[in-house]
Amino acid sequence: MIIPLTGSTVGLLDRLREIRESGDVPLVGDIRWPRAQWETVEAAATEAQLPDDTAWATLTSGSSGSPRIVLRSASSWADSFEAVARYLDTGPDEAVLLPAPPAASLTLFSLAHALEGGPRPLFGSASPSSPACLHGTPHSLRAVLDAGAPTSLRAALIGGSHLDPKLRERAESAGIRLTAYYGSAELSFVAVDEGDGLKAFPGVELDLRDGELWVRSPYVASGYLGAPGPLRQDGDWATVGDRAESVDGRLRLLGRADNAILTASATIVPEEVEDVLCAIPGVHDAIVFGLPRERVGALVAAFVELDGNPPSDLRRTAEARLATAHRPRRWFAGQLPRTPSGKPARAEAIRLALAGEVPRLVH
Repeated sequence: MIIPLTGSTVGLLDRLREIRESGDVPLVGDIRWPRAQWETVEAAATEAQLPDDTAWATLTSGSSGSPRIVLRSASSWADSFEAVARYLDTGPDEAVLLPAPPAASLTLFSLAHALEGGPRPLFGSASPSSPACLHGTPHSLRAVLDAGAPTSLRAALIGGSHLDPKLRERAESAGIRLTAYYGSAELSFVAVDEGDGLKAFPGVELDLRDGELWVRSPYVASGYLGAPGPLRQDGDWATVGDRAESVDGRLRLLGRADNAILTASATIVPEEVEDVLCAIPGVHDAIVFGLPRERVGALVAAFVELDGNPPSDLRRTAEARLATAHRPRRWFAGQLPRTPSGKPARAEAIRLALAGEVPRLVH
């Protein structure tokens, strides 16, 4: 049986241990949810028919969809604990800082790790204690650095979205050894980057099929409860539809296929444009998407989160760095909406821009 939990951090680890030892499956939600959302999740959880080996259930919306419940066995996480401990360079006598709420799958993973001898959890972006390591998103890492990283912090494991090279430099300048990774709630860890590019996470095999990334891995989830998601399987291999290519022996991610923008005769990968925009001084983060237009299909649009006032040469700088078809034709500026773990909420950002709820950026 799945036991929904509110996500309150007080006594959470002990509660998770009790549920697991009883043979039930914990599902941690977000304490900020409205009651109606809780009722929907609770109804789905209590009526569930689970695979026999189900040990954990996580909630995910990906970057552009409604929440889904992902089911996984105990071993699908536990088999990666040894490798994660090496990247974090820490053990049970030390602490891991977890800025994302417990509803986030990466935080719940760290709680599962703590139950099996991993570092003890410290919640929030700041803590009076002395964490040895951090497991979070680029957004949470930036917040920790902006607040002044604890001198005890020596390692960080960062996933959930693209890591800006400038942020890596900041972390390493603060004495933090940083390991970035690509993964998903369904696939768990897929590839890691210790500073020289993405390569397969220990125990994972990678295969590119017509530009789509497939993995053979012991860490793949069992499936979904209720609504289906992007996970597809072919024998021992699985994919969530992410596109990628191999460059000099390293994996280069090209984003989810269903995010592609078709404009005139070109196909634009939003993540490629976002990487360029985020490298422009003054741009904190960016989401790129298509605005439907007759005859051309879509116009490339950018929603940027700025560090301060808009750079006077933002459009000109972007045009100098991007091919003609990739240049945003419409610009929006404001604070990007984010998921509970700190990832940009792509679907909500696009909705805000299309609804006129964020200002147009005029140059």
